Amino acid sequence: MRTDVRTAPQLRRDLERRGLDVSALGPVGVRPSLPKYISDLWERRHFIWMDSRHRITLQNSRNRLGNLWLILRPLFDAAMYFVIFGMILKADRGIDNFTAYIIIGVLMFRSTMQSLSQSPGTLRVGKPMIRAFSFPRAALPISAQLRESMQMVLTVVVMLAMIVVLPNHEIPRLSWLLVIPIFLMQCMLNLGVSLLMSRVGFILPDVSQVITVLSRVLMYGSGVIFPIDNYLTHPVAGAIIQANPIYQLLHMYRRVLMDGTAPTVASWVILAVWCVGILIIGFVFFWRGEATYGDEQR
Repeated sequence: MRTDVRTAPQLRRDLERRGLDVSALGPVGVRPSLPKYISDLWERRHFIWMDSRHRITLQNSRNRLGNLWLILRPLFDAAMYFVIFGMILKADRGIDNFTAYIIIGVLMFRSTMQSLSQSPGTLRVGKPMIRAFSFPRAALPISAQLRESMQMVLTVVVMLAMIVVLPNHEIPRLSWLLVIPIFLMQCMLNLGVSLLMSRVGFILPDVSQVITVLSRVLMYGSGVIFPIDNYLTHPVAGAIIQANPIYQLLHMYRRVLMDGTAPTVASWVILAVWCVGILIIGFVFFWRGEATYGDEQR
């Protein structure tokens, strides 16, 4: 019994002789070039958008309060930290409006931590889709971050309303418009983290156990719930904290919303370098593993 084994070029020629269009055919399980990969993602932008909207609608559909939990969860977090650090531990020294300080820190830090904690499981959750369809796998973490960004818009609206309504009331100022570019930079940072950690979580599934500890380190090292500058005087440690993108992110939000002034040029530069750098590194790192994401052993 003879087995008919033909190479890909031979198969293409056979199909062309039969009058079939083979221009859209390509090898399966092979990483495309980076420009082709970006082009394929752009062609599927409508799918990514519709998938994000559909999943965010279904996310809390089984709960009685539905999507209201998108607002209640961050509010409960902010209230808990305010009671512990503001009322019990009295960590509000030197801050005129500790309520706004806590609300801004907790709510905006939480969104980036969502990207860090959930992205290692993105490819595992999307395994059925990966095995059933041919598409750029980066669409999965991009879709996840698009959902998170849509939720962040609601979080920002709630945050602004809370710092206006709750004592000591912040008054809306022209500087609040700078929240928009800061928010967009945070979305870039979150996407870069998601792409990077999606592949790391695929290679090392146990990394999700380490992220819980890392999240705590970032929370206490980024001035989320107390002014870290009041407790840290060592110059080297201070320089490390200043280079932390999450610290700069929260500092910029607070300066715009609480102080009514624009962030310094240094803050913009540090945050921009982190956002662009992590996004590029994360995307290229994810693309390099494209051909492995459907492996059965994973």
